[in-house]
Amino acid sequence: MRRNRRVKIVATLGPASTNEETMRRLFEEGADVFRVNMSHATHEGLREAHGIVRKLEAEFSRPIGILVDLQGPKLRIGKIESGTVRLTQGDILSFVRGEDARGLGRVQLPHPEIFESVEKGHTLLLDDGKLKLRVVEASDVRIDAEVLNSGLLGSRKGISLPDTVLPFGALTDKDRADIECANAIGVAWMALSFVQRPEDIEEARKLSHGHTAIMAKIEKPTAIQYLKEIVDLADGIMVARGDLGVEMPVEKVPGLQKQISRAARNAGKPVVVATQMLESMIYAPVPTRAEVSDVATAVFEGADAVMLSAESAVGKYPVDAVSTMNRIAIEVEHDPLYAALIHAQRIDPKATDADAISAAARTVAETLDLAAIVCYTASGATALRAARERPQQPILALTPIPRTARKLAIVWGQHCVLADDPINLDDMVAKACRIAYEEGFARAGEQVIVIAGVPLGKAGATNLLRIAEVDPSADD
Repeated sequence: MRRNRRVKIVATLGPASTNEETMRRLFEEGADVFRVNMSHATHEGLREAHGIVRKLEAEFSRPIGILVDLQGPKLRIGKIESGTVRLTQGDILSFVRGEDARGLGRVQLPHPEIFESVEKGHTLLLDDGKLKLRVVEASDVRIDAEVLNSGLLGSRKGISLPDTVLPFGALTDKDRADIECANAIGVAWMALSFVQRPEDIEEARKLSHGHTAIMAKIEKPTAIQYLKEIVDLADGIMVARGDLGVEMPVEKVPGLQKQISRAARNAGKPVVVATQMLESMIYAPVPTRAEVSDVATAVFEGADAVMLSAESAVGKYPVDAVSTMNRIAIEVEHDPLYAALIHAQRIDPKATDADAISAAARTVAETLDLAAIVCYTASGATALRAARERPQQPILALTPIPRTARKLAIVWGQHCVLADDPINLDDMVAKACRIAYEEGFARAGEQVIVIAGVPLGKAGATNLLRIAEVDPSADD
């Protein structure tokens, strides 16, 4: 099965879609990677989804990625005795550490870390940003905050602190157990929620033992401050626009999306644009025109992947949502402006042999109008460099390692095929031509360009470029 687009689609699994028949249809309609949100999923559910994905891989002979999205630390207020309390602009609401928070204008906050870190003038956001407060007094046992807009506050609602750096990492005990389960079954990607500092990436890397690629979700203001360092350490980046839009002014989110995407592209790391892309399709069979434009904008920007969340997890039309996103992406990539916009965003190659070879491969392929770029890759580094160039030609990635193929399922333009390492250079060229022909990337007599690292199988050593003519009658 070959996709007719370069951008990839990530579909979140949930009650509406975690069954074999629906997942088969999601894949057929365009899902390249399945996301399991550990905020809601159990280890048993993760193993069930993993088993179905592996069955679909065998059925379609295509590598399929799994993205395990870790819950991260969830900060919530305590229980309100009356169930809800009305807050009026100008009121002072007191947060207390003790369990006894009875009394008008008092709410329990069972997170001592907040009391240790928050300062006068800091902003508190409650219930996904619906209520905004400003701290007027803070101590180790009590925080008094002025209500800036009126509304109802319910029990155990979430609290966000955009101005406060909290003294804990992005991983909880639950996350560590989820990482252990994900490692045991062998998933391709792990998304790290509420990243604040580069150190958060390092802890996740140690726990994954290098088996799982780490995707940093950018959803905290402090992550923007450390964006370069986080991008350098992570394997991929997610623009988590939902929480980012809670913790920062919503008008800043579009610019931040471009800034984050550009930083990831510069580093040659895949970037996923997520949250509310086709939100109305949770309940409706067609999206709004604004949502269509939102997806199209991400594709025009050259994002590696666009993601569906509730649309495919709990929505009434999960298959239609994937099909719609697939059609939008195909249409955008056939738009006359697409190639020019992608070209305008092209990144200068780094001063390394591998990046120079990848940039040369793109230039030669476009100049000679070759059929495809074929990459031999063990770790995925060669294929990632080829994708960083955003070439006009399709990229065919050949690897003997299933984990690498599944990792590349989320990367722009990659069509991955599991293939044994060639025994020598002649075998390498012959195998590349044969697979390009069999996978429908090149016809007899057309040429492809082959890039690889020599000696073969050595990770990260892209140093060879070869042009070859496809001859289906030739022996391997």
